[in-house]
Amino acid sequence: MDKFVATAKRALWDFVELAFLLVLSLVLIFLLLGQNAGPYVTSVADNVTKFAASAGAGLLGALIVLAIVFLVLRRMGSALAGGSPPVQSTARRRQGTR
Repeated sequence: MDKFVATAKRALWDFVELAFLLVLSLVLIFLLLGQNAGPYVTSVADNVTKFAASAGAGLLGALIVLAIVFLVLRRMGSALAGGSPPVQSTARRRQGTR
């Protein structure tokens, strides 16, 4: 049961990350193309703008800082838990040093 919960949790987090990247990419497309980006992209950008305006700068800043801290801790945790080793520079590989 614990394995199922862990798998479901990981799948949901992957979905949340994918959805967040989708929203960010749509906002980037809107910033690049403006009103010519299409009605769907424009509506997503309008909704993000309305949310940012209603949330206020303090809350939005705190959420951004918390998201950055969460992502950094998550990356560091996966590196410490047996993730791929850091890549050596080309100069170090040529010298044969570790």
